[in-house]
Formats: sequence, C-alpha cells, structure tokens
Amino acid sequence: MSSQTFVPGPSENTVRDSEGKVHTPPANWSLLPPGDAAMTRRVKAAGEHWIVQEKKGRRTFSKGIWAPKATIEKIAADLKVERSTESYAKRKVADKQRRDRNQSAYVDEFYQTVVSYLDFHPKHAAISARMARAITDHATPVGSGTVARTRRISVQQRAEAAVIAWMRHQTTAYDSMVIPRVKGKRREVRRMLAARSKELLRQYRHDQVATENCPLLKALSTSSDSK
Repeated sequence: MSSQTFVPGPSENTVRDSEGKVHTPPANWSLLPPGDAAMTRRVKAAGEHWIVQEKKGRRTFSKGIWAPKATIEKIAADLKVERSTESYAKRKVADKQRRDRNQSAYVDEFYQTVVSYLDFHPKHAAISARMARAITDHATPVGSGTVARTRRISVQQRAEAAVIAWMRHQTTAYDSMVIPRVKGKRREVRRMLAARSKELLRQYRHDQVATENCPLLKALSTSSDSK
C-alpha cells in the first residue's frame, strides 16, 4: 500500500493506526511538516508515505507526512529551483491578485446574502446593515475556520448559520454558561439559543421589537465602541 493514515503516537516519532497499534517509521524516513501544499502534493504522488492527522472536535488537522528522506530532499531541491525563476514569481503575483479578487467578490456576496436572510423591516435597515457587516467581517476572512468558509453548503445556508452563530456569542450568555459535560447537552443548549435568536430576528422583521435593553443593539454598540 503506497499510502496509510495514522494519528500521532504516544511518543515522538511514533504513530498509531485505526486499531490502536503503535508504529515507528522506517529509519530512512523523515517527517514533512504541514504548511507547504506543493511539497505535500508531490511527496504524496512520489510513492509510499504515511499521513498523520489529528481530529479535534469536528475538524481534522494535518500533523505532517512521513516519507523516505531522500524523496523529501529531492522534491524540496526541485521546488527551490522552480521557485527561484522569474516566471514563478510572476505567477505567484498573478495568483495572489486572483485570490484577492475572488475573496473581495465573496465578501460582497456574503454580505448581501446575510442582509437578505435578516430581511429586517425597512425601519431597521440601518441595524441590518451594521449587523450584516459585523457578521461578514468576522466570518469571511480566509483561514478563519468559520461556517462562511465551507463549500459543503450553499451560501444562503452559510449566511443563516453565521447569523445564528454570531448571535449566540454576541446576544446570549452562551460564552459564560456552564454546560454539563453530558452527550447532546451542548447541542440542546445551542438549539434553545438558536430558537431565541430566531424569535428576535422575527421581531425585527415585523417591527415588533422592543428596542429598550435589546441584546442585539447592545452587541452592535459594543462592537462599534471597540473599533
């Protein structure tokens, strides 16, 4: 088998398989740390290797790749030569400009989608705009790991989830709650708070909100004061 996947082992330079068995990489192998996508792709394509991953919550993090030391060194040398050329430098600049354009377009799209989801009464248009901007600024940065960065669901679903997540942290006491470490309890609390947040949104949509002591207005005020 050219590729196997493991989790970190109990000690340095060891890995553990899905059955719990501990393995030590061959003596002529070395660990390629995560972070260089081109190196990772080429080492994987070059032949036998071990992928090391660690799951935390719902997210999986790369811990690097074990592969023959000679393979890693050769690929690193080849990439160093490629990356020293003028054509590579120009391509990097062009790639960054393209990514920046795509990111800017996505931020604008996400902001408008959040505004559409909020659908506040015209009387509260200014509040809607401030809220949408706060959520967009928090959720859309590259590498933020928020729901806005996933491609598994539509942008409409991302916008809704981002609104509810922002409200959970900004307009409820969720961050200071002591939630029992019981399976399903945190999910239950989140559902309860989501229902509360959606009720507040409904009030803004129908101009039925009592603005005095409104948690949303307090959150936006705090956000503005911190800038």
